[in-house]
Amino acid sequence: MTRESAQPTWECNVEVLIAQIINGLSLGSIYVLLVTSFNLLLLVAMIIHFAFPVVIVFSMYMAWLTMQITGSIIAGAAAALVSAIIVNMISASVFQHVMGKRGPVDINATMIVSMGIGMLITEFCSHSINKGFPVSFLRIARAQEPIWQRGLISVSYGQVLTLAAGIAAAAVLFWILYSTKPGRAFRAVAENPDGAKLAGIPVFKTALQSYMLTGILGGVSAALMALLLGSASPDLGDLLSHKVLGVSIIAGLGNLAGGLIVALLLGIAEAVIQGFFSGSWSNAAVFVIMLAVVLIKPRGIFGAKL
Repeated sequence: MTRESAQPTWECNVEVLIAQIINGLSLGSIYVLLVTSFNLLLLVAMIIHFAFPVVIVFSMYMAWLTMQITGSIIAGAAAALVSAIIVNMISASVFQHVMGKRGPVDINATMIVSMGIGMLITEFCSHSINKGFPVSFLRIARAQEPIWQRGLISVSYGQVLTLAAGIAAAAVLFWILYSTKPGRAFRAVAENPDGAKLAGIPVFKTALQSYMLTGILGGVSAALMALLLGSASPDLGDLLSHKVLGVSIIAGLGNLAGGLIVALLLGIAEAVIQGFFSGSWSNAAVFVIMLAVVLIKPRGIFGAKL
């Protein structure tokens, strides 16, 4: 290979790398919302909501149905938000009932219940909506159009909006957690539920508030995923569930700051691997990393908070 032929190849690889890093940041911002919601429910409500990403996909389907009926993108985004909140609050009653029946909190039991909820939602999307075919958000297809392009480097409207909205939502969430009275209650319950109860913090009410907050985050995540991906399929929820659990284990279960960092890095790593390797190597890479972390640091890179 001559120097002239090698130079364009090198430049091409650099352009692909930059393009995938930009895409990875957008994807990672959504992972941040999903992982933070997962950890918040784990810390405050004491449940492993393995099916939370499945709820997100269900909200994407509700947004698609609403857009099909009304033709309005705003109505679709509202449907995503409302459906995520409703499903999350319904699941709250199921989880609380199971936890009340068992006596001492058993987060493993809640994981089994969550998996059952996820299976029901996935089957509903597979057989009752669009005849089981993936749904496509054609009305927001313009979001996939580039607003800036240079060689193989391309930045789309969807990537910019997803990254900006994801950062804003994460910033608001962490502001709530660390600068407001409800946020202090969340952290107090997470640190010591018994101590929080003795201090007069309504633990049950705080847990319900965590379901409400994560429901709102779920609706936002559903809208952003529709914007970034442009489509949804019934099995997308299961794939996201495994990644969210993987990120939580790698960072350390319940570690909010660690989850944020690892989620962003996962988005970048996944996008870069997709840019250079065909097939599903990006999915396999997550679980190879998770296995290595579990073997070396069983409590995660940043340490578990449970």
